[in-house]
Amino acid sequence: MKSHLSTVALLAFALFSSGIVFAADRPNIVVIYADDLGWGSLSCYGQTEYETPHLDQMAQEGARLTSFYVSTPSCGPSRAALLTGRYPFRTGVPSNPAPDAGRDHGIKASETTLAELLDGEGYATKAVGKWHLGHLPEYYPTRHGFDSYFGILYSNDMRPVMLCRDEMAVEYPVVQNYLTQRYTDEALSFIEANQDDPFFLYLPHAMPHKPLAASEDYYKLGGVAADLYASVIRELDGSVGQILQKLRELDLAEKTLVLFSSDNGPWYGGDTGGHRGMKGSSWEGGIRVPGIFWWPGQIETGQVLEEPAGTIDVFPTVCRLLGIDSSQYKLDGYDIWDYLNGQHGPDRAVYAWNGKNLMSARKGRWKLHQTAPRARPRGKQDEVWIDNRGPDGITLIAPFEQSQLWEYPSPPDTAATAPSRAMQLFDMETDPWEQVDVTKNHPDIVANLKALMEAELATMEELAQVNPSNVQYYLGPGRITEENPITIEEALRRTRE
Repeated sequence: MKSHLSTVALLAFALFSSGIVFAADRPNIVVIYADDLGWGSLSCYGQTEYETPHLDQMAQEGARLTSFYVSTPSCGPSRAALLTGRYPFRTGVPSNPAPDAGRDHGIKASETTLAELLDGEGYATKAVGKWHLGHLPEYYPTRHGFDSYFGILYSNDMRPVMLCRDEMAVEYPVVQNYLTQRYTDEALSFIEANQDDPFFLYLPHAMPHKPLAASEDYYKLGGVAADLYASVIRELDGSVGQILQKLRELDLAEKTLVLFSSDNGPWYGGDTGGHRGMKGSSWEGGIRVPGIFWWPGQIETGQVLEEPAGTIDVFPTVCRLLGIDSSQYKLDGYDIWDYLNGQHGPDRAVYAWNGKNLMSARKGRWKLHQTAPRARPRGKQDEVWIDNRGPDGITLIAPFEQSQLWEYPSPPDTAATAPSRAMQLFDMETDPWEQVDVTKNHPDIVANLKALMEAELATMEELAQVNPSNVQYYLGPGRITEENPITIEEALRRTRE
């Protein structure tokens, strides 16, 4: 059993936090992170073509945040901000690592992850699913605070698509239909094994990142409500239901804080809930994501919270719960525990970045775009697109059922829609769809937000350039199994030869 907080720290925190759980109780922490799940893809956020009953119930029993943001609208950097409470450019992950593009960067050894924080407080720690903070040895989850790991180290369309356990490649090729199911089973086993001691479970699912895949239990033919995308979301919802049920069965519900969110906005086929743009964009559709916090007995039920907050706030909030002085970590996020319990949120701006570029700031009802927002193009209606990226090892799953480029996740702009340009101001209270530029009406607000952004940029450390190498990938590393594993380094070497 790992060391506990000191008696002095416990007493000090107990006096400080009489309204919340004492640090001595050391709540379990579960973070469930979907991949490319749009704000409008859940029925508790307005989806009407299919239902997500378990996540709806989770929201009813906890707090549903409607203005919850990621720090960057792409996979790897978003995860860096979540796990460190710091902007991605500080962490060594300003852009996505990609083994098949030779982008071999990853999280800095100097960064403290949420897993390292909790490991130091006596927690068992496990990551299950997509890591995407580096695929070379110095970046492995087990080198950054996690006792164990099971999953694919990057996106499920990057090559080679192989499952890893701790620091070994244990399965190649991979049948992706069962990824959600297998990740869920692995997570449930971890909870069961560690029910008597505090634990941190980080469950970053592969879905609904392309290629979409669902098991037979959730994939059914016929009707709009039974298409592949809907099946994938229903299976994610079922996974959340299983995890919450396991916590209840083991009498752990009132000892466990659970967060469900997504790493960025949706890809084609998803749903932004009417917000403009999609994944990769600083429009709301790219950075506003679901945020559901659940902790029976500690978080008031049925809350719908509209003030801005973000995934970058998770680390400092956990510090608060454990009575840890977070100033030592030079965090960019804020403690939002009081906000989750009915008080106003911190007086702050929420920023969106792309590498070293500060794209937008949201404070209160106002959002200023410093750079012109970009959005991916809309495909032509009924034009068939087949993704040639993968996955490798197994033929692309349901290739003609994958989302098409004309299935744009947000509504089309109209003739009256404000065109994309730099220094645009939008009123999120009356215009969350970012249709009407009100810059000329509020020069004082523009000046204030611009000054805040300039002050934020002044805190930036020098950003190391991340350049792709000339790596060439061929076929996969050959069949790998749990019975005959090889090192991840060896598997990557074989694919690069």
